[in-house]
Amino acid sequence: MKFSKLCFGRTKLMALFLLVTSLPVQATGDVEDYTLEQVVIFSRHGLRAPLATPSSALGQLTSHQWPQWETSASYLTIKGGVLESYFGHYLQEWLVDNKLLNEKTCPTKKDIFFYANSMQRTIATAQYLALGGFPGCDVTIFHKEKINTMDPLFSLNIQTDNEQFKQQAMASIIQQAGEGGINGLNQRLKPIYQKMEQVIDYQGASACTGINQCHLNNLDAEIKIVKGQEPAITGPLRIGTSLSDAFILQYYEGTPIQNVGWGKIQSLDELEQLISVKEYYNSVIFGAPVIANYVAKNLLTYIDNTFTNSENKPKVTVLVGHDSNVASLLAALKITPYQLPNQFETTPIGGKLFFERWKNPKTGQEFIKIEYVYQTTEQIVNATMLNRQNPPQKVTLKMTDCPTDNQGYCQYTTFKSFLDNLTQ
Repeated sequence: MKFSKLCFGRTKLMALFLLVTSLPVQATGDVEDYTLEQVVIFSRHGLRAPLATPSSALGQLTSHQWPQWETSASYLTIKGGVLESYFGHYLQEWLVDNKLLNEKTCPTKKDIFFYANSMQRTIATAQYLALGGFPGCDVTIFHKEKINTMDPLFSLNIQTDNEQFKQQAMASIIQQAGEGGINGLNQRLKPIYQKMEQVIDYQGASACTGINQCHLNNLDAEIKIVKGQEPAITGPLRIGTSLSDAFILQYYEGTPIQNVGWGKIQSLDELEQLISVKEYYNSVIFGAPVIANYVAKNLLTYIDNTFTNSENKPKVTVLVGHDSNVASLLAALKITPYQLPNQFETTPIGGKLFFERWKNPKTGQEFIKIEYVYQTTEQIVNATMLNRQNPPQKVTLKMTDCPTDNQGYCQYTTFKSFLDNLTQ
């Protein structure tokens, strides 16, 4: 078990510390009747450097040279840290406004608990969130494994060799892909793959040397359900996901759109089309019910136990993981289709699921409200400070099996029963 104390020494971070402590504070409330009793927040890690580097496998797919980032591949960038600190400042204001934390004192271990997956980008995200929300306070960040090792709680690996499960998982993925399964989806995405080939000059890459009719869509697509590995789909969908990931991270980090993808992406509309490949990949694999229920079980059990044993748990629990965790959580919970205004991604970088337990003080009834709180594309690109006057976007989510009222509240007992059935 690892506990990381907040300790920052760079000049940039000291400037950031002064900035977040100087932001205005005003007392407002956004809930009139119900009282917020507890919240579990699941955060995707913040802005990181892409996996695409000149020496990576993606380097063989283009005749161009991938940009060299100052930050190591997959690590949280400095800008990513700034964005998370802004989010942390807003989070502190929201918790104070809803009377869950005291504005004038540092939170104790009974108030808030940060638990990050043991990857650098997730640990650093939690650290910056705590720095922005509680500057000058002694806040501990918990992570369980050696750094850059996956914690079983956040792991998406398949842990069984059961053939029946494998067949059910593959059938679930094929159905999630829509008409024609994976091959049908790849055919529908063919125009986007062709655009990707133009951007990366695929035919001029070493991967195409000596191959006639070298096209992404000609690559074999195979569903892989292997013990000890994440479920995966090979072929153009996987490659396209890695490419679109690199392009959106370039744009988020501040590269002007006319320079993203070596200047071959002409507009934000084109970028959004390319990003859709990554959205399909996550949706098809981690949105497949059999896969989602399997890989999200540990996290859902943790969330369930946190609410069930609320008297012995902190009022605020912040978990930091990955977009595939978010996608599988949403699918396992049977969240109805949703849209995030002013965002290209459905599980955006740094986005946070708020699982809020509310109470009606008049009746004693308890409710759950699930909200997606996220920075818009513009807020990410411009590194916009977040506070009460300029908050992140918020979308209330609905569960198929936990009916909500017009404010997004569902009965806690119904939510609890659903989780118990899912995790037993």
